[in-house]
Amino acid sequence: MISKPSAFIKHLCYFYAIQAEKMLLKLYEKNPDPRHINKIVELLEHGGVIIYPTDTVYGMGCDITKARAVERVARLKGIKPEKARFSFICSNLSHLSDFARHVNNPTFKLMKSCLPGPYTFILTASNQVPKSIKHHRKTVGIRIPGNNIILEIVRQLGHPILTTSLKKDDHILEYPTDPELIYEEYRDLVDVVIDGGYGGIVPSTIIDCTGDEPEVLRAGLGEVDD
Repeated sequence: MISKPSAFIKHLCYFYAIQAEKMLLKLYEKNPDPRHINKIVELLEHGGVIIYPTDTVYGMGCDITKARAVERVARLKGIKPEKARFSFICSNLSHLSDFARHVNNPTFKLMKSCLPGPYTFILTASNQVPKSIKHHRKTVGIRIPGNNIILEIVRQLGHPILTTSLKKDDHILEYPTDPELIYEEYRDLVDVVIDGGYGGIVPSTIIDCTGDEPEVLRAGLGEVDD
């Protein structure tokens, strides 16, 4: 009698299958193909790393609960995981209480007025932030981009994904914009590159909300009132 394959064997077979099929998937923001979304979500659940469009620049990320995937993203960025300052992409503000604490009413109102949009908010991290990401850091970055492709992926996954921008050592064009060229560069390094059209070259505005007053750490695409 042949025994059923263990969960580990199934996972291993899936891992090698996705390694053999590096994908460039075309998705449209207004109506992303549910089959492609499901395929991407399944890959994330198995520890995959993806590149995707946002409302600013192209990003790279993984499931926040997959420690090895987080380490993989850190290696691709050329940094140690414990020194990384990765942010989360959430689908809405309902995840806020899970990963951030001490969010006062003015901060919540500010985030609600800006999101979805090209902003990253730095907040005090809760104890529920995975240790593979938090390490000894006391803060977490929260993003809700105005891009339905990545938001639909996060919705179907059921929890946030880790995110970091694709940044190049190029003083003229720091952020790659052409998804086909991104695929050619990263096809052997990540599992899926999502073609959501040309990306931008201006990153998100970073606002630190851990102090008494919000502080702009980086002026990006998101406008900030004086």
